[in-house]
Amino acid sequence: MSLSIIKGQKTDITKNNPSLSRIIVGMGWSSSAGVDLDLSAFVLRSNGKVGTDQDLIYYSNPSGANEGIKILTTDKKSYGNQADQEQVLVTLSNIPTEVVRVPIALTIYEGDARKQNFSLVKDAYIRVMDEVSGSEMFRYELGNNFPVETAIVVGELYRYNTDWKFNAIGSGYSGGLSALCNSFGIDVDEPQAPSSPASTAGPAITGQAPPKPPIAPPAAAQTAPVTPPSAPPSSIRLDKIELRKKGEVINLEKKAGSLGEILVNLNWNRKKTGGGLFRAASGIDLDLGCLYELKDGTKGGVQALGNAFGDLNRPPYVSLDGDDRTGALAGGENLRINGSKVTEIERVVIFAFIYEGATNWTQADGIVTIKQSGGPDIEVRMDEYNNSKGLCAVAMIKNVNNQTFSIERLVQFFDDQQQLDKAYNWGLRWSKGRK
Repeated sequence: MSLSIIKGQKTDITKNNPSLSRIIVGMGWSSSAGVDLDLSAFVLRSNGKVGTDQDLIYYSNPSGANEGIKILTTDKKSYGNQADQEQVLVTLSNIPTEVVRVPIALTIYEGDARKQNFSLVKDAYIRVMDEVSGSEMFRYELGNNFPVETAIVVGELYRYNTDWKFNAIGSGYSGGLSALCNSFGIDVDEPQAPSSPASTAGPAITGQAPPKPPIAPPAAAQTAPVTPPSAPPSSIRLDKIELRKKGEVINLEKKAGSLGEILVNLNWNRKKTGGGLFRAASGIDLDLGCLYELKDGTKGGVQALGNAFGDLNRPPYVSLDGDDRTGALAGGENLRINGSKVTEIERVVIFAFIYEGATNWTQADGIVTIKQSGGPDIEVRMDEYNNSKGLCAVAMIKNVNNQTFSIERLVQFFDDQQQLDKAYNWGLRWSKGRK
């Protein structure tokens, strides 16, 4: 039977269950449309600070503490007939002994810049489950008492002698994730929001607003006085846009001059096989490609299949760097789009294609990141799986008034490129190709 705890209450995790090694920390909520919430965890030493920038576990660094803390993306499960929006797998035995506290926070992405706060979030909770048995051990309901905050330290795992315990904190901050980072010894390097107005065709990409001082520090459980960290503070960037819903669209913002080069990167999880070498999941050869249409009506494709690698400086102004057949390259695969030729490009549909190996998108856990100089990364995760089909249309890039491009999340699955062509009315002639 689950235990319901209240703010400020501490409860045991391992004292009465010393063999417990793996727990699931789940969080859920309901929110107004357009509110983007992120979970983060801070791995703290006895001085109340992180040791390195890798001690911030968040969307850009989903695991740490010697693999002791991992934000789950594709492996989330329902416990007690309830599905959490965020889950963290904690392997207690893996967490280094110098780690004494792990605060877990919920933040609103760009909450200050978008004038959003936790008054728009209802029914938030955190709960802890035994990962092996699936039983819920306890939960903490946050309530609706955060009218101006953009970040909440919900609770924390902490060491007490040789045991692990949990403290229900419920402490709010303004300034979002940046303010929490500053509180725990991390310097945040992020661009200022541009002064020019956003495009009326869709939301523009902007940097996160500068952090504000915290409303109140989190109520830490039995910690030593805070002292400055011995190592220089970390410096990380928190700016990103993640397109999570099908059909969600955002515009690249054109700054002074041209758009510059736009990099489209495909990456996927590396898993260790029996031979000791790092390869893609189940030997999958995951390829990146696109269909393009130019303003003059020219249409075609850029992909490794058929060695159609394109050209960055001549039509089609799109090029593929190469072909990572094993997934061993940390950089994955890259498409480059010449943003200075925006007036020449009508639209581009980005796709990922399983050329060889089992059609298992679940294991591949692919992500496409679109990078532009001076702006945050735009992420599209291929997390709506259809393992019966070998091609995923990831995103559509469209010309907007010959000034910029819009990025639309697709994540739609097809049997092959020809079926993709038909769905988006490209009208190309296809023949079987090889690499």
